[in-house]
Amino acid sequence: MSFILKFILSAIVTYLLATFLPGAYIRGFTDAMILVVVLAILNAVVKPILQIIGLPITILTLGLFLFVINALIIMLASYLMAGFEISGFLSALLFSVVLSLATSVVDMVVD
Repeated sequence: MSFILKFILSAIVTYLLATFLPGAYIRGFTDAMILVVVLAILNAVVKPILQIIGLPITILTLGLFLFVINALIIMLASYLMAGFEISGFLSALLFSVVLSLATSVVDMVVD
């Protein structure tokens, strides 16, 4: 039951962020639910590969390069989805940081 609640709350947060943050556009709530699934798949498959490739840079930047990897994942999701658009790298970076913080709050509240 908590999985479904987390999924719905994450979709609501994603929809609200894309509505209010500059440079992000989402067509509707169903696209927000699809975006949550796409981001979960990309975080499970692509993100570990990017982390391994970017490990030396991540060490040199004391972990700050992980923000860049998260922004790249958001930009890749924007490329894969027709109903979600990000206007640039800074918008993707802002979206990924705020989305990470918001989903952390959702996880703490639901658990």
